[in-house]
Amino acid sequence: MSDDSLQARSPVEQLIALLDLEAIEVNVFRGTSPKDRSQRVFGGQVLGQALVAASRTVDARTCHSLHAYFLVPGDPKVPILYEVDRSRDGSSFSSRRVVAVQHGRQIFHMSVSFQAGEPGLEHQIDPPDVPAPESLPSEEEFRRKYADRVPPEYREHFLRKRPIELRAIDRGDIFRGEKRPPHQAVWVRATGALPADVALQQCVLAYASDMTLLDTSLLPHGISWFDRRIQLASLDHAMWFHHPFRADEWLLYVQDSPSASGARGFSRGLIYSRDGRLVASVAQEGLMRLRGPESTTAAPELSPEAV
Repeated sequence: MSDDSLQARSPVEQLIALLDLEAIEVNVFRGTSPKDRSQRVFGGQVLGQALVAASRTVDARTCHSLHAYFLVPGDPKVPILYEVDRSRDGSSFSSRRVVAVQHGRQIFHMSVSFQAGEPGLEHQIDPPDVPAPESLPSEEEFRRKYADRVPPEYREHFLRKRPIELRAIDRGDIFRGEKRPPHQAVWVRATGALPADVALQQCVLAYASDMTLLDTSLLPHGISWFDRRIQLASLDHAMWFHHPFRADEWLLYVQDSPSASGARGFSRGLIYSRDGRLVASVAQEGLMRLRGPESTTAAPELSPEAV
């Protein structure tokens, strides 16, 4: 597919195409990155593509958990190979291990577990009482409000249309970095309709789950993504799927950060459907390394999706 024909698609159609990996051998798949990535591959993209690769080796079972490690930054200019090891297929569970490779070395690996559906005991922690997403500013309104404060070289990227929309319950100033308690909640959904495929819905939510989680660890320190003093990167990511959901309908992503230490921040997230059902849980540790004084004039290392 040509770059022009891909760009003519809506952001959600582009995301679906991004997750539609090419099978190049048994258990080996190839993924690409959007052409507008210049620094590094967005971690959520690798999570989503790796889950696609694992899901295509399993029949009649649904992912219930994944555990991933980001080893080195991905290069957006070259394809990513996803190699799937069919570790085990039992009577109820299937296990897979996915390794992402670029330039002949591993950049990421993930363990995934799938389960055949079965009934059992159920309970959940209920969601907080928050404003409805319709009462909050849209993503476009929020970005246009701050566009004139974004460095010119990032402004077009900042204002571009996205496949995922976020509406924060209480979003602070993303540039000033005011100190706040280490918890936040955002409404999240795909900006267009998605096919009614459980695996794809999970892959899209995995993609979106990496977008705001590390931010939560920054809140008590008064540091924003635009701060030149900080180096940020996802180190690992774990996710559990509890119930079916639609990623193109509003989901409430409730996050907190119990701890930061050793230049690492730890964050957790609970994801609820609009009717209050807990559909997924997330945990992540990320690098939060303070730079030396000499770095204050260097270009900020920004997350591709944070801006």
